[in-house]
Amino acid sequence: MSLQHPPHHTVHVPLGERAYDIVIGPDAITSAGERLATMFPGARYGIVTDENVAAAQLPRLLKSLEGAGLSHAEIVLPAGEATKSWTHLQAAVDAILAARLERNDILIALGGGVIGDLAGFAAAIARRGMDFVQIPTSLLAQVDSSVGGKTGINSTHGKNLVGAFHQPRLVLADQQALDTLPARQFAAGYAEVVKYGLIDDEDFFFWLEANYAEIAAGGPARAEAIARACAAKARVVVEDEKETGIRALLNFGHTFGHALEKATGYSDRLLHGEGVAIGMVLAHRFSARLGLAPSQDAGRIEAHLKAAGLPTTLADIPGELPPTETLLDAIAQDKKVSRGALTFILTRGIGKAFIERGVDPQAVASFLEDMR
Repeated sequence: MSLQHPPHHTVHVPLGERAYDIVIGPDAITSAGERLATMFPGARYGIVTDENVAAAQLPRLLKSLEGAGLSHAEIVLPAGEATKSWTHLQAAVDAILAARLERNDILIALGGGVIGDLAGFAAAIARRGMDFVQIPTSLLAQVDSSVGGKTGINSTHGKNLVGAFHQPRLVLADQQALDTLPARQFAAGYAEVVKYGLIDDEDFFFWLEANYAEIAAGGPARAEAIARACAAKARVVVEDEKETGIRALLNFGHTFGHALEKATGYSDRLLHGEGVAIGMVLAHRFSARLGLAPSQDAGRIEAHLKAAGLPTTLADIPGELPPTETLLDAIAQDKKVSRGALTFILTRGIGKAFIERGVDPQAVASFLEDMR
């Protein structure tokens, strides 16, 4: 029987023998069993999720898998950024082995970016490598972390410093899952959507400004925004899968953002997308200070992010931040550092980001001090 689905978007990621599709639609979870049974005949499934997503979305997935006659094991982890740790990675891998999942079986990452990153890394190392499927349930995961094959966990030294490149076999982005997201979580994901416009597509940023109300309300513009963001990331990933060059542009706003996440203890004080939102504004303001970008662009970006319910300044972060020297040390531990030199994604204006190596740490420290 052929698969029958409501209208959906499909974005293809052409990576040769590791190519895969991103399917974006309202029924991606309810039709998952039928789709997976067709793609992976005879496979068993390990579902890695967290407690919150298990309550909201796991019953839909289980019904779909069981309806297609697929055998499965469930691995439920705590929710939150702190789960991206050695402790929970070990728990996930041990559960995979205890369930007797074999190398030809499939791991399913059902959740947001934390679960996607951790489950993907577990798949990369369990049995010396298993295939996995991403079913991202947050906006941030649907447009960013589920696409491109970056997997990993955090270290005490910084965010995402331990991991592997391991591409999924399929990404199923279910629009219904976004309807259960708290407004703050949705806004945090939206920051990553905006990022694609700021990197190299000013027309997309202008389109987001014009269509934000429909995106937030869940109209047709939401699926289109997700598809355009995924297509933008796919183009970059295909050109530079292992981040040796142009893929670093996808980290626009992240160098500042990751430092702020570390400074707030990877806690609910600052969600990842919120850190990225502040980081993107800081990147534009820093670029303007260096005489690279028009200062009015930073104001326009800040206004749009604020309208979307996002923080845009250091003062918007609850609680006290550590000294500037501590923030600079976190930046120096970032993965974009090369032989001790600071690398930033800077910009010449909206849609004109570029990689700048050898940035003066003192200039960054002075800038951050002034932004407090």
